[in-house]
Amino acid sequence: MLLSFIIPVFNRPDEINALLDCFVKQTFKNFEVIIIESGSTISSKQVVDEFSDKISVSYFLQGNNGQGFSRNHGMKQAKGDYFSILDSDVLIDNDFVKNLNNQLANNYLDCYGGPDKLHPASSPIQKAINYCLTSIFTTGGIRGNKNHVGKFYPRSFNMGFSRKVFEATNGFKIPFFGEDIELSARIMDLGYTTGLYEDVYVYHKRKTNFIDFFKQMHFFGRARINIYSFFPKTLKIVHFFPAAFFLFLCSIIPMLLVNRVIGSFLLGFLLLYLVLVFFDAFFTYKNFKIALLCVPGVLIQMSGYGTGFIKDFTKRVIFGKDL
Repeated sequence: MLLSFIIPVFNRPDEINALLDCFVKQTFKNFEVIIIESGSTISSKQVVDEFSDKISVSYFLQGNNGQGFSRNHGMKQAKGDYFSILDSDVLIDNDFVKNLNNQLANNYLDCYGGPDKLHPASSPIQKAINYCLTSIFTTGGIRGNKNHVGKFYPRSFNMGFSRKVFEATNGFKIPFFGEDIELSARIMDLGYTTGLYEDVYVYHKRKTNFIDFFKQMHFFGRARINIYSFFPKTLKIVHFFPAAFFLFLCSIIPMLLVNRVIGSFLLGFLLLYLVLVFFDAFFTYKNFKIALLCVPGVLIQMSGYGTGFIKDFTKRVIFGKDL
């Protein structure tokens, strides 16, 4: 089976270079790589050209129309029987393609998702952000976990589906803001099989500072409402928790001024939560600095997602306005 890897890129020539180098080292060789550049001011074409004699790789330039539509363009050019979508800021082990091929041969899914892991060479702040994204105290520990509660929605940093699925769905319907979950939901509604391939994992680069992490979480919060506009049933009570947590944070100081007893109780609850986060992070990484970074990290994560969620929930759900 020929596997086609579809990778959109935006101003990331160095990361594309690292990822393509990973493909050169693959133990299973029956694949092609398709790079689609959209809206970049720093071109990756020269980097891609340097790998043209090492692997089967193609480069296409698109207008600035979003990563979802860029992937669609790449899949229309693909020759493979099965499409695998990766983010440009991931790295893969030498057996990644082999593992995917084996899974498709022995445990076929019309649409799969794979987990993302933290690269061992990541910085302390990246490890703290990784903790925030995967901890039971933040996301419930469901990211890349086969035993998660509820439906598993393959995500576009590491997902794939057959050519038949692409032809039935026409790929991504929206360019960004939760485009992967929207597509996953449509694939499920059509009755195709979906699931997680745990050994088909990628190393995903985390944000390198808390400002970018806040922006990412704010984007995720807004994306959740965008998904809701297409599939209202996908919005669960758990998605309101970060917004509720943010409102809880905002209430502590006013409550201390109005009612010291209740305010002190709320502050104590917050401190207990942060202490639990600190010790859980410390036992996870065995590192005091990383554990300390996780404390502001979870506050930034919840505030970023919560404010994004509140912003678009108010605008689009309550007042019915478009983006």
